[in-house]
Amino acid sequence: MGDVAMTVPVLLALSRSNPKLQITVLTRPFFAPIFSNIPNLKVYTIDVKNKHKGIPGLYNLSKELKKIHFTAIADLHNVLRTKILKAFLSGNELPFVQIDKGRKEKRNLTAWKTKTIKPLKTTHERYADVFRNLDYRVELSPNDVLQPILPSTSVKKYLADQPLKTIGIAPFAAFNGKMYPLELMEEVLKNLNNTNQYNIVLFGGGEKEIKILKKFENTYSHCYNVSGELLLEEELCLISNLNIMISMDSGNGHLSAMFGVPTLTIWGITHPFAGFAPFRQGEENSILADREQYPMIPTSVYGNKFPKGYEKAMFTIDPQEVVRKIVTLLNN
Repeated sequence: MGDVAMTVPVLLALSRSNPKLQITVLTRPFFAPIFSNIPNLKVYTIDVKNKHKGIPGLYNLSKELKKIHFTAIADLHNVLRTKILKAFLSGNELPFVQIDKGRKEKRNLTAWKTKTIKPLKTTHERYADVFRNLDYRVELSPNDVLQPILPSTSVKKYLADQPLKTIGIAPFAAFNGKMYPLELMEEVLKNLNNTNQYNIVLFGGGEKEIKILKKFENTYSHCYNVSGELLLEEELCLISNLNIMISMDSGNGHLSAMFGVPTLTIWGITHPFAGFAPFRQGEENSILADREQYPMIPTSVYGNKFPKGYEKAMFTIDPQEVVRKIVTLLNN
């Protein structure tokens, strides 16, 4: 979901710079709400489990797409499925540009050796380059974010009344190496809750995660679990109205950043220099594990690979440091 959300500022910039351009995004139905407020854009959904499954399904999809008469195709994913689709569409002689993911630079950045690290091109700029290579003007601006969505009744109940502020916290990640230890995150929750100054909204994932979030909700009077309680459209509405989002290196941080919500990312064995920091969130919006103790960070791009012992890297981040950073960002 993070990769999908990162396309939003780029598509907003593309639409702003090319107001007569009609854009069609090919994506799964679940992700469609993410694109609902981008001008001159419509979504074409792909059914990868049935109608468009496998090579025969992709061939059928290519026939459907040919009927739309595109003038160019931008592949922002560059995976096997899109490579096959490109082959089926090649007879159309359409300009078809695929993202350069910078795999070699990322391999060098994540090599398990002592290294001097430097920031790579951001994923947002890599997306923008695809459109530039199709001869479209794309200049990213801090204003290329979505506006807050007017909250519905189902969303309003989670939002704090003034002067209280609403904090979103998404404590989970796809891999443990980039997830702040739950016992430390609970210290953060406890500190924020006990100030009586905030509503704390908890975002999560599957059944196991929801149980943990409900435990936090039942323990701390100002904490509210929304995972499994809202549709994606409602979650997006809620996120757009937060005062701040605290996230791991994961999708929720990109969802909040696409609305221009201040987003604090807690980094473990991954690192913002790989190009996956949320849109327009500066260095002050990141807290990193200690590279003096764990010099091989970043050990992977996605957080799935690390040397023995590096699973403890995030214990170098003090909960009080996280709380201080949250308060500072809220007061800016």
